[in-house]
Amino acid sequence: MSSSVSVPRLVIAAPSSGSGKTTVATGLMAAFAARGLAVSPHKVGPDYIDPGYHALATGRVGRNLDAYLCGAELVGPLFAHGARGCDIAVVEGVMGLYDGAAGEGELASTAHVAKLLRAPVVLVVDASSQSRSVAALVHGFASWDPEVRVGGVILNKVASDRHEELLREALDSAGVPVLGVLRRVAQVDTPSRHLGLVPVAERRAEAVDAVAAMAAQVSAGCDLEALVGLARGAGVLSCAAWDAAEVLASSPPPPLPVPTLGAAPPDPRFRPEGPRPQAPDGLKAPVVAVAGGSAFTFSYAEHAELLGAAGAVVVPFDPLRDEQLPDGTRGLVIGGGFPEVYASELSANEPLRKAIGELALSGAPVAAECAGLLYLCRELDGLPMCGVLDASARMSERLTLGYRDAVAVSDSALAVAGTRMRGHEFHRTVVEPGSGAAPAWGVRAPQRRVEGFVQQGVHASYVHTHWASQPGVARRFVERCRTS
Repeated sequence: MSSSVSVPRLVIAAPSSGSGKTTVATGLMAAFAARGLAVSPHKVGPDYIDPGYHALATGRVGRNLDAYLCGAELVGPLFAHGARGCDIAVVEGVMGLYDGAAGEGELASTAHVAKLLRAPVVLVVDASSQSRSVAALVHGFASWDPEVRVGGVILNKVASDRHEELLREALDSAGVPVLGVLRRVAQVDTPSRHLGLVPVAERRAEAVDAVAAMAAQVSAGCDLEALVGLARGAGVLSCAAWDAAEVLASSPPPPLPVPTLGAAPPDPRFRPEGPRPQAPDGLKAPVVAVAGGSAFTFSYAEHAELLGAAGAVVVPFDPLRDEQLPDGTRGLVIGGGFPEVYASELSANEPLRKAIGELALSGAPVAAECAGLLYLCRELDGLPMCGVLDASARMSERLTLGYRDAVAVSDSALAVAGTRMRGHEFHRTVVEPGSGAAPAWGVRAPQRRVEGFVQQGVHASYVHTHWASQPGVARRFVERCRTS
């Protein structure tokens, strides 16, 4: 069923990474929220970290819009789902405005998503090393694709009143209005490390202060009324909002859960003590425990929504603090994050490591991505982990980054062999061996290989996926929770 979406919206883009998109987007979100507007926060691409800052600024869940992971046809519905009931939406772009998936043209670029959303673009320009040249830069970005509407520019890192005057004079001829000027202010900087910004969950007090500083700078330097007016000029979208229950009802039922074909046997060195975990008598909806806290901050909101719509009770827990899994746990989801930063604390929580090992050995479904994969290994940087997988993980100098076209190699609690999904890798760690006797995925790029582990109910891999693209994954997982 089609419907119209008319939420005012802006896409915050830039010529390149490092121009100040996150500062401007997050500051705008917080400034609009401070005015009493219900603000819907979004991020183009697979980034998990920026949405945490967006959520802090708006009080709403930060959501990703990724035309590669989910398909272009889902960008509008997922946007409408997140923006339901909001007064305005702010979408932070990724990399440079026209930078998309490698070798795929505009696919998944900020420009592509802006066109799919029929949203005006505000270009954030780092003006720290230029004056008149800014006009040529802005003109080029505004005219490159006539379907992309660059409705204004915000000048960032402006040094002085004289510098601002020179920039404005130059831009008078570019035909793109200046909607804001931000000076160099150190307190809006947020610390980074090996994979980008430090997540909000790891520095909440400091993050609150940083978001407040961003909001103050944006409020002082930007024409908020003009930006709201630009947002209201966004075109009407003809699409229905994504709904987890509806997509599960309309998608074909998954094959009946069966023991994993060709799965590797459990690690013979692992011998759990005591009874295996069982759901309490009379529990109708299986409990699915989802790892969170400072060590596991990466997840897409739609995953929990799909699990709930499939009939699960989703219960978060913190592996850094909780010594046991939630009562009645029948399935476990461990997403991405930074276990390498918290390896000592995770290792020290021996009761939880043991509980997770026992759950995995019982055959209960366990879905682990990237950080979750590391946590399930025998060790991480020499420190004991859960020992579910006979593999060792360590930090590496090499960055692995990019989209992946993946095919399920083995039947698992998530998918039958042959299921195609698109994913994303982003890590500076290495797991040896990189795959088990029954690999999780076969990927084509950057080279053909198999990776990950399918072992009893465990599906562990470096590849992050977005379940909205294959909602049957959540239903199959929950059904496996009921029958394992």
